[in-house]
Amino acid sequence: MGKIYDRIDGRLRAFIEEQPVFFVATAPLSGDGHINLSPKGRAGTLAVLDEKTLAYLDFGGSHAETIAHLRENGRITLMWCAFAGPPTIVRVHGAGEAVYRDDPRFAGLLPRFGDADGPGLRAIIVVTAERITDTCGYAVPFLDYVGERDTHARYFGRKTDEEFARYCASKEYNPVSIDGLPALPLPLPPR
Repeated sequence: MGKIYDRIDGRLRAFIEEQPVFFVATAPLSGDGHINLSPKGRAGTLAVLDEKTLAYLDFGGSHAETIAHLRENGRITLMWCAFAGPPTIVRVHGAGEAVYRDDPRFAGLLPRFGDADGPGLRAIIVVTAERITDTCGYAVPFLDYVGERDTHARYFGRKTDEEFARYCASKEYNPVSIDGLPALPLPLPPR
């Protein structure tokens, strides 16, 4: 049976930090808007900042739906599933905010991710937990973790920061979401 927690205690933190992948869900306020669900998982890109706050590195891509939804309403859910070990699912429902490269907090948050910083980083998503739960993961399959993909880091590693900024500006769904909401503020500030 599921349980609600008032904080991310040591056991929950250990579980979260052990998982090689997590999922991020956001949605616009509009009833006919598109719900977004994104997998995340580059090693070291998620940090539990305290018992109520998590953050993850937001790397560039062809869309910025999470950023758009957070700008509009701040609602976000993070989810981790145990694909090995005891069957568990942990969810953190909360309020999220994108901390952009020109925000004074960006430089202070970045060291929390150690060596995970890399090319193509456009923001840090900070989540304040409002509801923390775990449930059984009886239907989640066992999967073997093989390793990290380095395709994203290699692709963006070949670009200068200026080329990355042009890439972000060239993608239709970076400045606005698929529902037309403001997304990634452009021009992308230099690092």
